[in-house]
Amino acid sequence: MSYRGLREWLSQVESFGELRTVEGADWNLEIGAITEMARKEAKIAPCIVFDAIKGYPKGWRLAVGLLNSIKRVALTTNMPLDLPTMEFVRTWRQRIKEMKPLPPVQVKDGAFMENVWEEKDVDLLRFPTPHYNIGDGGRYIGTGHITITRDPDEGWVNLGTYRIMIHDGKNLGLYMSPGRHGRIQMEKYFAQGRSFPVAVAIGYDPLLFMASAFEVPYGLSEYDFAGGLRREPVEVVRLEQCGLPVPANAELIIEGECLPSERKAEGPLGEWTGYYASAIRDEPVIRVRRVYFRNDPIMTGAPPSRPPTEATFYKSFWRSAMIWEELERAGVPDIAGVWCPPEGNTRLFTTVAIKQRYPGHARQAGVIASQCHAAAYLGRFTVVVDEDIDPTDMKDVIWAMTTRCDPVEDIEILRRCWSSPLDPILPKERKNRDASFNSRAIIDACRPYEWIKDFPASVKVPDDLAKRVREKWGHKLLD
Repeated sequence: MSYRGLREWLSQVESFGELRTVEGADWNLEIGAITEMARKEAKIAPCIVFDAIKGYPKGWRLAVGLLNSIKRVALTTNMPLDLPTMEFVRTWRQRIKEMKPLPPVQVKDGAFMENVWEEKDVDLLRFPTPHYNIGDGGRYIGTGHITITRDPDEGWVNLGTYRIMIHDGKNLGLYMSPGRHGRIQMEKYFAQGRSFPVAVAIGYDPLLFMASAFEVPYGLSEYDFAGGLRREPVEVVRLEQCGLPVPANAELIIEGECLPSERKAEGPLGEWTGYYASAIRDEPVIRVRRVYFRNDPIMTGAPPSRPPTEATFYKSFWRSAMIWEELERAGVPDIAGVWCPPEGNTRLFTTVAIKQRYPGHARQAGVIASQCHAAAYLGRFTVVVDEDIDPTDMKDVIWAMTTRCDPVEDIEILRRCWSSPLDPILPKERKNRDASFNSRAIIDACRPYEWIKDFPASVKVPDDLAKRVREKWGHKLLD
């Protein structure tokens, strides 16, 4: 890796011009608004470090928008910084195929141990946690973070990005969607009448944040996954009270537990869908027992907003690569590309490009792409196109949909699929805390297989001519 820890990572980002520092912003709504402005209006959404936040000491910082560019995602995954989108997906897929999980290594000391607050001294409001958006139910310290838990029966450690709200100086609200690995572990503890140990890491190697948000198979620790991607083990420190391993290079660690009988109103939060899709609910409370942090800590946040956002941007590459891999593992041949656009939340819209080989090939690809592990949760539309269509170019995709898809013949609907209370299209009466369903549309936007050879030829400049023209005239027209 070309860096170790968040501080070295930020230094690298600054070196190639994608870091901005903002001083004096207000934690109350202004940080969220500044982040939104930069995301919408900058040519490349920068990583922003907020310092001297209103009411807080200089040096107690907040970094947002870490993974909002392909160059920063490439830095984090140790890949070339100048790859085109689909080539990045192909390279990322190959990296995943070759990856062998590598367990973490335990060390005695961590950067976060410079300061320790015991339970009586804990005051979470001393950290510059933003109130991001006006509709949020409070200040969310857990948006760009890692929640660390352990399975009580099998012992494996899970890392997840489950939202965390500040109730007061010593208590946090924890929301985990039904079916997520951390939620399953929590329910096991509660079924046994036991408290649920939780650790929260804030300010860390961005690779761990990526790993914690990926659909890693149940039973595989994201520590092992990240170590495999890095090709060296993640260094962790075992916390004294809860026994959980936490990243040694973290800026801030919160250690606590959830009691089976304790619930408190949590939410709402503007979610990754771009909506306030879930109401205020009674959710588990993390009772904070200890807090550790570096001198002048750098917190990390991922402000929710209308896509594309940081969370949807970096996940596009991962989810595209994973769906591609799962399609091939299922025996679907001649996949030319897969893309889950950030504008579609990476989950709600997927495009698969294929070279048609047999009748039903397009439907097969569409159904599997909509229901494989990487795509099954809260999907909506899966579009299958021919290999002459660039799946990353929505202009191309829409053209294929409008010229090669007959709605009566070429759209299939799957019902009672895996959804979530966060799905904005579900009415209140269908938002079941434990069992939410939705439907999926499989759109065949390929040329009809039975007369594909007779389908009208498309207008296209030959590749060799396009290359010559670009080399000869591009400097006059494309700069």
